[in-house]
Amino acid sequence: MSERESMEYDVVVVGGGPGGLATAIRLKQLAAERDHDISVCVLEKGSEIGAHILSGAVMDPQALTELIPDWKEKGAPLDTPVIEDEFLFLSETGAKKTPDWLLPECFHNKGNYIVSLGMVARWLGEQAEALGVEIFPGFAAAEVLYDEKGAVRGVATGDMGVGRDGQPTDHYQQGMELLAKYTIFAEGARGQLGRQLIEKFKLDDGRDPQSYGIGIKELWEVDPSKSRPGLVVHTAGWPLDSDTYGGSFLYHLNNNQVAVGMVVGLDYANPWLSPFEEFQRYKTHPAIRSTFEGGKRIAYGARAITAGGLLSLPKLVFPGGALVGCEAGFLNASRIKGSHAAIKSGMMAAEAAFDALVAERSHDELPAYPAAFKTSWLHTELNKARNFKQWFKKGRTIATVMTGIEQWLLKGNMPWTIHRTKADHACLQPAALCTKIEYPKPDGVLTFDRLSSVFISNTNHEENQPIHLTLKDASVPVKVNLETYGGPEARYCPAGVYEFVKEDDGSDRLQINAQNCVHCKTCDIKDPTQNIVWVTPQGGEGPVYSSM
Repeated sequence: MSERESMEYDVVVVGGGPGGLATAIRLKQLAAERDHDISVCVLEKGSEIGAHILSGAVMDPQALTELIPDWKEKGAPLDTPVIEDEFLFLSETGAKKTPDWLLPECFHNKGNYIVSLGMVARWLGEQAEALGVEIFPGFAAAEVLYDEKGAVRGVATGDMGVGRDGQPTDHYQQGMELLAKYTIFAEGARGQLGRQLIEKFKLDDGRDPQSYGIGIKELWEVDPSKSRPGLVVHTAGWPLDSDTYGGSFLYHLNNNQVAVGMVVGLDYANPWLSPFEEFQRYKTHPAIRSTFEGGKRIAYGARAITAGGLLSLPKLVFPGGALVGCEAGFLNASRIKGSHAAIKSGMMAAEAAFDALVAERSHDELPAYPAAFKTSWLHTELNKARNFKQWFKKGRTIATVMTGIEQWLLKGNMPWTIHRTKADHACLQPAALCTKIEYPKPDGVLTFDRLSSVFISNTNHEENQPIHLTLKDASVPVKVNLETYGGPEARYCPAGVYEFVKEDDGSDRLQINAQNCVHCKTCDIKDPTQNIVWVTPQGGEGPVYSSM
C-alpha cells in the first residue's frame, strides 16, 4: 500500500464541538494579537459542524463572553434567555415543586440561555473560519500518530471506500496524515482516540474512575397555547427507582418548540433497565404529558455525557497534545452543563499551546494548561460540585438531603470528599438477582419505538463497510452477556443496534445493526465485559442533528 499523503500544521484539533472550536478560535485570536502567524485545522467526523452535537441545552454564557465578548452583535444563536426555573420531584402520579428559595445555586438558571448547541457550534465554526482556521468536516480521525520518542505528532484520517470484508472497493480513498507540533483532542465524551491516549499515557492514574450518563433527547413542536419560551423544568424521581441516578428536563424554546430529555447514570445495577424505555415512560406522567398532547415530535438523538467531575478528570496533557472539553470530562453534573466548561478548557489549552509555539517548542507537554485550570473559575466551580454524583450511590433521599446541605447550606464549601472506586460497567448485577422490568408498548403519539426514533435522527451509514462496533471476542455476547446479564446491550442501546436472534438450531446470536448507530458511545461504556469497542466509521456518517 502506498504511503499516505500528509499535511502539516502548527496545531491540529480533533473534534468540531464547542471545546475544539474554542481552542482553534483562541489560537487565531492570539496569533492576530501578537502578530505571530500559526496554522490551525479542525477535523470533524460529522458531515458538517454541529451534525453530531447533542445537548439539552441550557448554556452559561460566561466562557463564550470571555472568548468572543461581542457575541450578541455577531449573531450568536443564544435567543431564548431563561426567565423561570422549576424543579419537580415526581412520584408515579404526583409532582411536588421545590420552592424557589430552597433551590441550590446550581439549579438556578437566570442569566443563562436555552439553546440548540448544534446551532451554537455551527456559529462558532463560522467565527473560526473567519479567523483563518481550516475546518475539514466529514473526515474522522481514526489513528493517533507518534514520533520515535513516543510523543503525539498528529493523527491519520480513516480510509474511505473499504468493503465489509476489509478489502478496498472501487471507491477506495486512503486516509491522510495531519501532522502538528501540538494535537488537541476534543472528541466529546468517551472519545475513541482520547480513550487510547488516557490508557497509553496512564492519564487516569490516581483518579476516580470516570462516570457517565446517557442523555436521550427529543425536540417537539407543541400547541402554541402550551409554549412558554424561557421556562426551564428539571425533574427527579419517577420513573427511575430511588437507587438509580438520573433526571429529566423540559426546556421551552422559541417557535413553539420544547426540548425534552432524560439522563440516566450508566452506573445503574439492574440489567433489565432500558434508559430509552424509561424516557418514553417519563413523557406519560400527568405533570409532563399535557405539554406534548396535540404536539408533534420532530427530532431525536442520544449521547453519553461525562459525569465524574473534578475527581475523575485525567491528567490533561501528554507529550505532543492535550485533552479538552468532555473528552477530559469537564461537565458539571450538578448544573447539567458542559458547554461553558468545554469552551473555557479549550481557551486555556490554546493559550498554553500558543506560548509554546512562540517559544519554538513542539511535541512536549503543556504544563501551563493544567496550571491555568487550577487557578480558574472553572476549577472553583467543579470543586464545589465534586461530591454530587457520588451521593446518589447512597440512594435518592440521602443524595437529595446531602446535595441540599452541600450546595444550599454550605454553598459548595464542604470539608469532605467522597471517592468512587467502581467503573460504570462493573456496576451491573446478574440478571437473575434483579427484578425484570416490563415496559408498555409505544402508542406512536407520546411514546415511540427505537427505529422510528432513529429515523428522525437522520442517521445514515454506508452498509458495505467494516462494522464500527467491534468485538474483542465474538463468543462473549452470548456466553457471558446473555447468559449472565440477560443481554443488556439490547436495552442500553437507544438505537436498536444490538439484538439477540435465534438461529435455526435454536442457538442465540448477537446481531449488530451498525447502520442504526447514533454514535452515543453507551455500548463502549456500559458493556459489562468491556468487549465492545466503538471505532469511527467512515467520515461524514452517523446522525445529522440539524437543530438539536
